[in-house]
Amino acid sequence: MTTADASPFGNSLSVAEARAQFAGARGYLAACTLGLPSAGTLAAMRADSESWARGEACAAEYGAVVERVRTSYAALVGVSPDTVAIGSQTSVIAGMVAASVPDGAEVLCVDGDFSSMVFPFLAQAYRGVTVRHVPLAQLADSVDANTWLVAFSLVQSATGAIADAGAIGAAARTHKTFTLCDTTQAAGWMPVDASAFDATICHSYKWLCAPRGVAFLTVAAAFGVLLRPVQAGWYAGEDVWASCYGPDMTLAADARRFDVSPAWPSWVGAEPALELFRRLDLAAVRDHSVRLADALGAGMGIEPQGQAILSWPDPDGADLRRLGAAGLTASGRAGRARVAFHVWNDEEDVSLALAALRR
Repeated sequence: MTTADASPFGNSLSVAEARAQFAGARGYLAACTLGLPSAGTLAAMRADSESWARGEACAAEYGAVVERVRTSYAALVGVSPDTVAIGSQTSVIAGMVAASVPDGAEVLCVDGDFSSMVFPFLAQAYRGVTVRHVPLAQLADSVDANTWLVAFSLVQSATGAIADAGAIGAAARTHKTFTLCDTTQAAGWMPVDASAFDATICHSYKWLCAPRGVAFLTVAAAFGVLLRPVQAGWYAGEDVWASCYGPDMTLAADARRFDVSPAWPSWVGAEPALELFRRLDLAAVRDHSVRLADALGAGMGIEPQGQAILSWPDPDGADLRRLGAAGLTASGRAGRARVAFHVWNDEEDVSLALAALRR
């Protein structure tokens, strides 16, 4: 995977410069649960709230913000803006894809993947769609001629494990299988090339630090023609402002036909968030985050994982409680304690976590 081209938003930022945008982030080890707002996002949302209160909010101006965010996200993941649709939630977008799976087809999923990438496909059982679950390490080898779609998260939510996207893509091409990749736990801390998949989904409220409710679908042309825009509304129209009323429907010719009407204030906050991450070298962010996670792992006797998320068995939640008692914010998932390192973290956070865990 490669980093996107140079940012159109000005000079690049170092990780240290980006860290300065996040006040009060000491001990916050939970980007995998909820990102933190940058100073730019806070300022933009406050200004928007004040404008709204004065009766100055403008729908057309919100629309312009959405298009700038769409363009920014496209550049971040290496695709053209006309292949990007906007949405609100991973599960809603995945549900649209699931509704497009042919009757009786097979979808291959990862055993233990986040439910938003599993439940929408299980919900299609009534029309004969079958879902097969395999361990992440076996995903590429499990694709076969019967698999219509392989749906997986690039980074697993519970463990932080990174999928071998190259091997999965190669297997999918061999068997003429489509690929749907959820990049929610990847985009923002590592380079992501969305063009490597038939479709990707990303909810940007985690590592990209946007407000919740800002999600994206990228879709390749050959796959897009197979998708049913079952959530089409006025925002999916070729001319948005001419699509407010029926009975005629003329949907956008590009990926915008899959758009969902945006929750405007969230997109105002997303604009500076996406700009910030476009200005970062995501390979440097990856190296920074992985170095900290591996340092914590080394202090705990865990072999280097090469991930921004470090998790370990914690069935009774004792380690999670120790972290919380020390004023650190972490999370527990699937019987495991889970910490994440992002641009705002540094070596002091590692030391604080080790002291809390008494390692």
